Amino acid sequence: MRHLEYRKIVVASHNDGKLREFADLMAPFGFEAKSAKEFNLPEPEETGTTFEENAYIKAHAAARATGLPALSDDSGLCIDALGGQPGVYTANWAEMPDGKRDFAIAMQRAEVALQEVGASSPDTRTGRFVAVICLAWPDGHAEYFRGEAEGHLVWPPRGTKGFGYDPVFVPNGHDRTFGEMTAEEKHGWKPGQETALSHRARAFQKFARAMLGAA
Repeated sequence: MRHLEYRKIVVASHNDGKLREFADLMAPFGFEAKSAKEFNLPEPEETGTTFEENAYIKAHAAARATGLPALSDDSGLCIDALGGQPGVYTANWAEMPDGKRDFAIAMQRAEVALQEVGASSPDTRTGRFVAVICLAWPDGHAEYFRGEAEGHLVWPPRGTKGFGYDPVFVPNGHDRTFGEMTAEEKHGWKPGQETALSHRARAFQKFARAMLGAA
């Protein structure tokens, strides 16, 4: 496994919600982190069929363009009753004809699909958020870290915190959605603690332990 030699890194994302979460997660480690947006990098087309492939496409494109190690994640919601959909196409379900994304529409689409297959009770509405973090270097080398958060979907949406599908997802062991939790509650981890809560925090926890020697 290749380790980071410097604390300067590019976060290969244009998603403001993800950038805020990564900023919160990386703050304790003293990183000098800049986003792909700050470098005015274009968003590469995500042509992969797995979270790992799409995370690599974004991270390696940013690393190659900047000459710095780049961190990216690809994440999505996998709903059991829908055969794992929307999965890697989670963001696509939010796309509008004008190219913008509306996650209220995406959550409604997921709910309609669940109703169509008769999934109305919590035990039939199970699923998980998945996040795969890819750390890529300009030479093409990459390391991967995967995190998952199990739970079930509710309707109507609850809470205005977080982003994406957070307002309809209740993680196991909790009675509130990610959309009702603060960032600190949702991440559920900091150096020295054992377990993270969200999928992205769990993936980042693995990254921090492997790359940074965090406890």
